[in-house]
Amino acid sequence: MQKVHFIAIGGAAMHALAIELKNKGYTITGSDDEIFEPSRSLLSRHGLLPEVPGWFPEKITSDLDAVILGMHAHTDNPELQKALKKGIRIYSYPEFLFEQTKNKKRVVIAGSHGKTTITAIVMHVLRYNEVKFDYLAGSRIEGFNNTVGLDDESEIAVFEGDEYLASALDKRPKFHIYKPHIALISGIAWDHINVFPTFEHYKEQFSLFINNLPDDGLLTYYENDAVLAETVKQSVSTAKKIPYKTHDYVVEHEKTFLLAEGRKIPLEIFGQHNLQNISGAGIICEALNISRSKFYEAIISFRGAGKRLQLLGRNEETAVFLDFAHSPSKIKATIDAVKEQFPDKKLVACFELHTYSSLTKSFLPYYHKTMKNADEAIVFYNPETIKNKRLEDISPQEIYNAFGKKGLNIFTSANDLHKYLNSISYHNKVLLLMSSGNFGGINFHQLTETICSKNQ
Repeated sequence: MQKVHFIAIGGAAMHALAIELKNKGYTITGSDDEIFEPSRSLLSRHGLLPEVPGWFPEKITSDLDAVILGMHAHTDNPELQKALKKGIRIYSYPEFLFEQTKNKKRVVIAGSHGKTTITAIVMHVLRYNEVKFDYLAGSRIEGFNNTVGLDDESEIAVFEGDEYLASALDKRPKFHIYKPHIALISGIAWDHINVFPTFEHYKEQFSLFINNLPDDGLLTYYENDAVLAETVKQSVSTAKKIPYKTHDYVVEHEKTFLLAEGRKIPLEIFGQHNLQNISGAGIICEALNISRSKFYEAIISFRGAGKRLQLLGRNEETAVFLDFAHSPSKIKATIDAVKEQFPDKKLVACFELHTYSSLTKSFLPYYHKTMKNADEAIVFYNPETIKNKRLEDISPQEIYNAFGKKGLNIFTSANDLHKYLNSISYHNKVLLLMSSGNFGGINFHQLTETICSKNQ
């Protein structure tokens, strides 16, 4: 297989896979009707950016070995229809990754939260210990040039297991396709309500994931998630099951230390959810023959995954963090983490309602009290985004009532939000920005530079 065409090449995982295959010597073509940053610049850098946006059936030629179909493309896509007529092999990207790694030991990190960070920890530890492996991660990770990696000499594949659907032709959750030998589930909290309209439907996907493990497989899971623990208990899988909990730790002078091997091990990351992530990743690495001592040696230099409590800048007076948090459980965990790490500073928490779930009126009550520990709470949403997603209008008052946070500030204009964030005095304060988007186009690094220079 040497010539591959990508339908919807601009997707987060799609563009990364296209770049990886090109670097391995494949001939790659692709199409998309819109491509955003950073995919656009990365594709351009590698000579893979389509010259014109849109779909072009003439690109589907008989000499193609395969077509990889992204979730963004619909069933009536003209390129897809032509590929079907020609009988060309069509893969979703998880199907393609499985095909590339079917003779390797596959590790899949799943769960409603934390999976990107856990995947990143495992990748960091393996790389530190000079173990070759294939990988798929949901974010850029320090030390890796891409979010997808395929190594002909590796015997291990580490995949972040997203529960979202694979493609327009394949309605299976992606993590069902990888068929792991070793698996981790970090927690179960309802998400993707446009695909899983009830919590029971969503939870069922994790039951299937567990029950499909091989008899000699291994599952590790966070034991203090009641829904997850019950799901594991009810499973019929005979795979080995190892629970994990929050790693022992201490916070001193705005620094978190692991308590292990009779010593305090300094960390670059913080928060109880990350201490849980470290525990789970440690069990995965042990299953991959990395000793605990080697794991702890490696974890000292782990700086986190992109947009996962990412430090944008700080000085003695303030710090600015960016986090991908968008679901209720993630919002609460992230706010609590910052409050614990900086107990003597006030927290300004700013959250964007951006996903389909978060902008659905019936889902809003799940955010109740999630921002209660913030000293100042801000919520931003763009009414145009609601229209584009064809959802029911939401008023600021409905958001205020749903969050149940006294004094909650609500913005619907990115410009007004930006002005407000710049007007605040950040003396002895931390700013936490939480979104899977960009708050209507705010330049995070410029904002951070302004805040840190103003509060020196």
